Amino acid sequence: MATSRLHQLSEQGQSVWIDFLSRPLLRDGDLERMLRDDAVVGVTSNPTIFQKAISQGDAYDEQIREVLERSEDAKEVFLELAVRDVQDACDLLGDTHERTGGVDGFVSIEVDPHLAYDRDATIAEARRLSELVDRPNVYVKIPATEPGLGAIEETIAAGIPVNVTLIFGLGRYRAVAEAYLRGLERLVESGGDAAKVPSVASFSTSSAGTTTCAAAWPSPTRASPTRPSRRSSPASAGRPCGRPARDRSAACGPRRRSRTSATATRCTSRS
Repeated sequence: MATSRLHQLSEQGQSVWIDFLSRPLLRDGDLERMLRDDAVVGVTSNPTIFQKAISQGDAYDEQIREVLERSEDAKEVFLELAVRDVQDACDLLGDTHERTGGVDGFVSIEVDPHLAYDRDATIAEARRLSELVDRPNVYVKIPATEPGLGAIEETIAAGIPVNVTLIFGLGRYRAVAEAYLRGLERLVESGGDAAKVPSVASFSTSSAGTTTCAAAWPSPTRASPTRPSRRSSPASAGRPCGRPARDRSAACGPRRRSRTSATATRCTSRS
């Protein structure tokens, strides 16, 4: 098999994700091919992506008819369709997740964007989405709004991996990192297993003039508390929160791989 540029990118420590998901992508074997031929190790989705997929073709018609027999609530119908796709994608990426020790193989599902400024509603929806998908390799996407910071902390404290989105500045990135750490500390204090709660901070490449799409935070057992990543943005090097080195803050250091979206601006590693 020929080595593509995405394979070369992966060899440099980047995790290649695709930024869309649909039932035809799953049903026709295209996602499986991407995992095999294009070095793809993750998938992200959002309501806009699903809306477009559902409105095109007839791939969802049978399930829509089935769901409408139980509920006519538009959001509930949408969630049932989206959750099934995310579950199937999680299952397809399960081997990747297991093979990499939980570093790769994740699929993201986003909380309702209308809840972005409602902390408590975001927390409730994040927990519900995690329960509905019920897979170890699902990230729940939460926006980095001011209320979202509290939701991120609470969701991490509940043991749910998070993909933080809509980060548009280094100051907000640091605030997100602090929220992640507070959540981890509370999780550990309550007897939870921090090793099972890696998370991702999705940082816009244009926000700080860098070429990194995302910095991925590991669980403490996979982190380096002192070594900065050569492939991270300035804010994600070492301990972005500025806390002194200690066991419980080990997760501040980025894990080995950072995420690159194969469908967004092509990202290259910085050394």
